[in-house]
Amino acid sequence: MKYGLLTYAENRRFFNVGDYIQSLAAKQFLPRVDELLNREALASYSGDPVKLIMNGWFTHNVRNWVPVPEIDPLFISFHVNNTAAPAMLDSAGVAYLKSYEPIGCRDHFTVESLRAKGIEAYFTGCLTLTLDSYRVKDSERGDAVYIVDPLYGYPTRAKVTYNYRRFLRSIQSGDVFKILRRGRHLDKLIDKDLLASAVHVNQEPPANTYSDAEKFAMAEDLLHKYARARLVITSRIHCALPCLALETPVIFVNGFTTFIDSCRFDGILDLFNRVDVDSRSGDFKANFPLCGKINADTIVVNKGLHHDISDAMKTACRGFIS
Repeated sequence: MKYGLLTYAENRRFFNVGDYIQSLAAKQFLPRVDELLNREALASYSGDPVKLIMNGWFTHNVRNWVPVPEIDPLFISFHVNNTAAPAMLDSAGVAYLKSYEPIGCRDHFTVESLRAKGIEAYFTGCLTLTLDSYRVKDSERGDAVYIVDPLYGYPTRAKVTYNYRRFLRSIQSGDVFKILRRGRHLDKLIDKDLLASAVHVNQEPPANTYSDAEKFAMAEDLLHKYARARLVITSRIHCALPCLALETPVIFVNGFTTFIDSCRFDGILDLFNRVDVDSRSGDFKANFPLCGKINADTIVVNKGLHHDISDAMKTACRGFIS
């Protein structure tokens, strides 16, 4: 039997390093990697039989679902987004998932969507919660604070001017008039000295620039950096969730407003020290003691609610491989 690992299609502008962090979470359970399988082309795979841990977001290419029989999947930390659910959960998709039930789901939205179709499903949380293999001793932790894509869902100049069609849509929606909002809201939330001194990370590098090997190396490099951070502030779940596994203090900044985002967070958000930001006013409320802005003296202790979830996923993955 061969062992496979998921890779990902780029869009025209960028790719998401968080996807490769999810694959690293799966890789740690494999004895080796024989095949790299693109998540968006699993119905087109034509290689030898292969075991594949199927974690993460599914799928952008709904026309290339369901996977071929040569793929032996473990459905764990599986997310069906609301944008893809109608196509993925047609009669063929339901029959396919039922043949591998119970399906371990990353969020409660996916659990409920599958159960509504008669598919046995249960909540697992995200496989990146098992990345404690990258954890370091406390003596190796430095003093760096990382700010990773905070409020990245807000309109930005790059997003609204991506092309002429996007620009016209941004005018119609009013997003073009909101491109300065992200900076204003971050100024309300994070002390200016910390904004200036922190290490800023973008988990969406440009497309058509890096090989898969380079993308995996980039993901590993970020995990090593986060493992040694004093504090991480982020709106990326695939930064925040690994930080829980790494025992790195993390604050999740939640400024999302669409169901596309909220459905993938269902069951995950409560694991974090979290700040909820009003996307219109910038007013915020924390679920942990926070007096004023986040600053260099802010100290948080992770809630530790993920350990049982992580242990259960480790057991399932090890059993699947063995």
